[in-house]
Amino acid sequence: MDMLQPSITVFGLRIDEPVTTFTDLIVSAVCFYAFYRLHTIPIRNKMHWNLKYYFLSMGFATLIGGLIGHGFLYLFSFEWKLPGWLTSMFSIALLERASIQYARPLIKPKVARFFARMNIIELTTFVIITFSTLNFFFVEVHSAYGLLVIVTSFNLVVYRARQTKASKLFLVAVGISAISALIFMNEMGFSPWFNHFDISHLLMALSAFTFYKGSMKMIHDPLLDD
Repeated sequence: MDMLQPSITVFGLRIDEPVTTFTDLIVSAVCFYAFYRLHTIPIRNKMHWNLKYYFLSMGFATLIGGLIGHGFLYLFSFEWKLPGWLTSMFSIALLERASIQYARPLIKPKVARFFARMNIIELTTFVIITFSTLNFFFVEVHSAYGLLVIVTSFNLVVYRARQTKASKLFLVAVGISAISALIFMNEMGFSPWFNHFDISHLLMALSAFTFYKGSMKMIHDPLLDD
C-alpha cells in the first residue's frame, strides 16, 4: 500500500503531509504543556532543570519537525531538517542526565561521573556525525541508545531498589517510545491519511505525557541528590 500522504491547500497555502504535520504538533503541544507545568513549580535543582528543558527542547524539535520537516519542506532545503534533529538529540541527552542523577544515591560516585561525562561525549559525537552526513539514521541511533540503554538502565536501578512511581513511569514511557520506533521503522500504517508517521507521533505524544507524569514524581523525590 502506498503510504505517501497527499498534500492539501488551505487558503491558498499548500501543506504537505497534513496529518503527519498535525500529529507532530500534538507532540509539541504535550511537551510545551509539560514544560509550563514544571516551570511553575517552585523547585530549583539540577533534576528540575534537566527535565524542564528536556520538554522545552523536545517541544521545539517536534514543532520544527512538523512545520519544516513535513508541512512546508518544499519552501526550504533539506538541510533545514537539521535544527529539529539536533534539538531532539539535545533533549534526549537532558533526559539521560536526569536519569543518571536520579540513580546517583544508589550507584558508585565514579559510575555516575563516568556516565555524566560520556553523556557529553556521546552527544557531541552524534551531533558531528549527523551534521556531516545529514542522515536521520544517526538521530535514531542516538535516541535508541539514550532511551533504551541509559534512561532504562538507571531507572531500572532505582525501580529495583525502591519501586518508585517515577522510575516505573519512565520505564513505561520508554516502552511506549520503543513501540513507536518499531512502527516507524517497519512503516506500519492504516492508510495514506493515517500512516506510520502519524501512529508513531501519537505514541510519542503518549510517551511524552508519561515522561511528564514521571517527572512530576521525580522532582519531588525526598532522596533526590542535588
